[in-house]
Amino acid sequence: MEAPLPVLSLLLVLLAVGWGDGAGAAWAVSPGGCEHVQSTADYRRKWLSSVPRNLQGDIEELLLDDNTIRVLGRASLLSYHQLKHLSLTKNRMELIEPGAFLGCQGLHVLSLADNLLFTNYSLTAAALSALPALRTLDLAGNQLTEYMVSILLSNLSSLESLSVARNVIMRLDSSVFTNLTQLLELNLERNYIFEIDQAFEGLQRLQRLNIAYNYMTCIVDFNLTQLRVLNVSYNIIEWFLALENDDLFELEVLDLSHNQLLFFPVLPRQSKLHSLLLKDNEMSFYQLLPNGTSLENVTVQFLLIDGNSTNITTVKLWDEVYYSNLSSLRLLDMSQNQFWYLPEGFLAKMPALTHLKLNQNCLETFQRVPLAMLTDLDLSQNLLTELWEDTGAGPALPNLQLFNLSTNMLRALPAGIFTHTKQITTVDLSYNRLDLCPQAAVLGRSAPCVDIRGLATLTRLSLAGCGLRDLGGHPFRGTALTHLDLSDNREALSGDLGWLRDLAATLRVLSLRNTNLSSTSVDFSALQSLVGLDLSGNTLTALPASLGALKLRSLDLRDNSLTALPADVAWRPLGRSLRELYLSRNPYNCCTLGWWEALQRMEHLRVPDGREVTCNYDSQQLSAWVLPEPVLRDCRWRTANMALLYLVLALPTCLTLLVAFTVVFLVLKPKLLKMVKRRCGVSSPY
Repeated sequence: MEAPLPVLSLLLVLLAVGWGDGAGAAWAVSPGGCEHVQSTADYRRKWLSSVPRNLQGDIEELLLDDNTIRVLGRASLLSYHQLKHLSLTKNRMELIEPGAFLGCQGLHVLSLADNLLFTNYSLTAAALSALPALRTLDLAGNQLTEYMVSILLSNLSSLESLSVARNVIMRLDSSVFTNLTQLLELNLERNYIFEIDQAFEGLQRLQRLNIAYNYMTCIVDFNLTQLRVLNVSYNIIEWFLALENDDLFELEVLDLSHNQLLFFPVLPRQSKLHSLLLKDNEMSFYQLLPNGTSLENVTVQFLLIDGNSTNITTVKLWDEVYYSNLSSLRLLDMSQNQFWYLPEGFLAKMPALTHLKLNQNCLETFQRVPLAMLTDLDLSQNLLTELWEDTGAGPALPNLQLFNLSTNMLRALPAGIFTHTKQITTVDLSYNRLDLCPQAAVLGRSAPCVDIRGLATLTRLSLAGCGLRDLGGHPFRGTALTHLDLSDNREALSGDLGWLRDLAATLRVLSLRNTNLSSTSVDFSALQSLVGLDLSGNTLTALPASLGALKLRSLDLRDNSLTALPADVAWRPLGRSLRELYLSRNPYNCCTLGWWEALQRMEHLRVPDGREVTCNYDSQQLSAWVLPEPVLRDCRWRTANMALLYLVLALPTCLTLLVAFTVVFLVLKPKLLKMVKRRCGVSSPY
């Protein structure tokens, strides 16, 4: 009698689990239930010197990473005819014998990273040639030269993904990747490549190319029209010149960050580019010089020498961006460069732009450009003294959500800058000399200020280091702030603190670092929604009593004048809710660390700087983590001695009071008895 098919499948799975020694084997039924059983054998980090031979014959995935298999012999895989995925990374493998893969010619994925295949690369190449269905090959970290790579790949025309990262490749030409006509993805990062000569011309299907962390100095006549993603970051590229024609490039992502670009790259005239990464270069625009000189008609010539031929490419210094179609660009990162201005109409060519990063440049102004799609704008760490003038020409950034203007020299923002930003959630104005509205009039004129009142969508605001003096007048009224940073404003807490009550219902994270805060200057009891509080860098001598009832999850008390925390801090609502607490750089008393011991016993509490917490003992500074036994013993004696001293001081006082009370009682006893008898001795009638 035949068993029902589902029961039979279950029996097969159970039988497979019990097959062989079972170490590291895992089996899983596919979503199709009884139709297919996907099997994986995991033998990573088992100190194996050879491939196990007693595994299930229809195994499809075999993981042998981090073992000591130096040679993959001819008979190693003969019984695994269904093998699709084989990983042998980090085995210090020196040789794969020819014929080793004859039993598993259906192998699709092979990982040989971090081995020593350079020693016998020609024999290994012969073994790889027996894999007609191989799609993914990882040869990273094998000390291979470009010649060795060309031999290893000579008969692998089925490859779709190849990694030869972390090798010693220096120069690439057309002979290296011959016949890899199906290749879609190529990783060449972390080699020593300084020259590429038509190495990718035959790779007509190549879509993703990674040449990061090499020694390329320039890319000229870039013509890989089919490429979608190109990463050439962390090289020493000084210029990037695409081929000047009207062909449509499929390029979507171009990463030229962390190079030495002097000019904005000359991009394809027609492309699908949506992400352009130019961070950390030496770029600038040259239409104008800082002294006002115009270079509108000045050109630069690139002299390109290739053997006996010489090619001269002429480019105007200021209009290299005008030939490119940037209408599809959504992300532009030009941070950490030397831009001090942007050419007129530069950003207008990017109507689809959503993320613009111009931080860490030398920008002195930023012109008003209507970027209707822009959501993130970072202008931090520049030399901005002003933004655009308010001309009443309608909303400039209607969809802006994140606006970073920190670390500039701004004293005011355009009037009504936030009037039309109906989606703004995060604003960083830190380290500018800005005031919040309303401000008192000076000599009949109102002082310039930033008005954020009524911004109902604003949830995160940073005003660190703005020189704020008085936050009276309810500057946050009408907002729903959840995160507020007032750090490095020494006089921000000197005036009316009514703004705290305005934010009591929504505020969750508050930073008052270095605000000259004392233990009694602020009452936090109204901030019942608060979960994170930074009080570091102040002059606290005791923990503010109003914190005891809060249910904070993170509290920073570093760099204060605390000698101890309350002995019952671990049992208060604050102690029970805390998950993260910073305590270092305070002058704690080594002999009053009972609170510290209680905190250490709290399993849910993490003190990231616990090893840095110190305490004072006489003139010494000791680690509070583990105090020496002599110190503990002396502290106990000091505690006992202090108790005895208090007893000795209190005993004479008590005896004196007792004697005085006795004398007074004896002197006044007759009078007291007569008074009691007179008041209470009258007989009661019945």
